[in-house]
Amino acid sequence: MLVYPSGVDVSSSALRFLTTRLREHHRRALGTRWRRLSAGRQALLALAHLRNGQSYAQLAAGFGIGTTTAYRYITEAVELLAALAPTLAEAMRAASMKAYLLLDGTLLPIDRIAADRPFYSGKHKKHGMNVQVIADPKGRLLWASPALADAVRDVRAAREHGIIDALAKAGITCWADKGYQGAGGRVRLPYRGRWDSLSAGQQAVNRSHAKVRALVEPAIATLKSWRLLRKLRCSTTRITSLVQPVLEK
Repeated sequence: MLVYPSGVDVSSSALRFLTTRLREHHRRALGTRWRRLSAGRQALLALAHLRNGQSYAQLAAGFGIGTTTAYRYITEAVELLAALAPTLAEAMRAASMKAYLLLDGTLLPIDRIAADRPFYSGKHKKHGMNVQVIADPKGRLLWASPALADAVRDVRAAREHGIIDALAKAGITCWADKGYQGAGGRVRLPYRGRWDSLSAGQQAVNRSHAKVRALVEPAIATLKSWRLLRKLRCSTTRITSLVQPVLEK
């Protein structure tokens, strides 16, 4: 296999943060004396995998280690970062001073066969996992949910994750699209129906609603800027742990 220099468009502060966590809160706790890669190189390995979506074999060749070692090092870093991601309750407390929040669901495509009907999205015409995203009024990502099969509708996913109840308990208004019809509580939705069947007032409300809700897109873009999440080729049981580290970028 040929090896060539490459780059990762991740800030040096993110690398330093992960390096420190690996060195002080993981290797020291394990009492590790020697490893094939230093904490800094292990952090770079994990970030390259998450950001660029390169395979374990490719990264192992580039870092001069075995594929199994690369898998183990990346898994350690991902689990460490996932443990630091805020819970829904923590996200609600952090958002308590916000005027409102934005809620939307997004599809993370996965490499599955046609027989896996629970993972097939009729809306997107592909297999994937449903992730619920909460953003602040400026479009900054506050929380990303564990992944569910994309056959699950957004409103059901929001209920299963406890988002509707958490919003009601915190008294925070949330703007969402028509996929959350029936959510009730603090979730604000546009008027349903064909555009030409809506009154002028309802159309004006829907236009304003769309402008506000559109600000959730930067949060989703933040999630998908990590190329590994654009096409997952791993076991679906690992997807949640791969999504959570984005919040610790």
